[in-house]
Amino acid sequence: MAGVGHLGVGREGQHESEAGDDHRLPEDPHKLPAVTVGRECRGDGRPFRLFPPMPIAATNIRRGMAILFGGEPCRVIEFHHHTPGNLRAMVHAKLRKLKSGVTVEHRFRASDTVEEAHLETHELQFLYRSGSSFHFMNTENYEQVELDGEALGDAAQWMADGMVIIGEFYEGKPVAVDLPNQLTLQIVETSPVMRGATKTSSTKPAKLSNGVTINVPEFIPTGEKVRVNPNTGEYIDRAKE
Repeated sequence: MAGVGHLGVGREGQHESEAGDDHRLPEDPHKLPAVTVGRECRGDGRPFRLFPPMPIAATNIRRGMAILFGGEPCRVIEFHHHTPGNLRAMVHAKLRKLKSGVTVEHRFRASDTVEEAHLETHELQFLYRSGSSFHFMNTENYEQVELDGEALGDAAQWMADGMVIIGEFYEGKPVAVDLPNQLTLQIVETSPVMRGATKTSSTKPAKLSNGVTINVPEFIPTGEKVRVNPNTGEYIDRAKE
């Protein structure tokens, strides 16, 4: 058959040309690399981005969404649409920078677009603290992860040995954590219970076993175990035995 003589059979039964072209695509179309537009793809296990993600309209911002603002991943805490008089509509948003915990406010025009920050979440177990660094273990692959106090923000004061939290990762690096909605801790120091104190009485400061001070009802004595919301630092109720 004409034209076949210049082809030979190489290793693993593949044809080689005399030119030795090493850049040909696989003959089997199923072996072609998958392409996902605008999303993170995985080749060798590390995230990479083939194309920039599609921007979203500022009017589609929602509470809890993670977006890029000033090149930094931020969480949308609050937002509302605002149309002052005959002016163009705007979106007023309150954002929390995930790396530093700093809260900022910004007004987006209705015609503005933003980029969504795609975050990965992993379960982390707190191991120990070394200076300003906090060391965790990824419970999924047992790798150790280090976060500094700035990245943890107010969450740093709640860290306890063996505590399990959810870590948020951006481009493979930890940027923030999500604490559980409640923790059980013991009151180690507070003022004596006032006579006649009831559940409707005012509150008083109380120091917890982790060193954090919160406000508790007047009837709570030293040594009592209480449930606390670490995200707000608020007393919930007495812990049940």
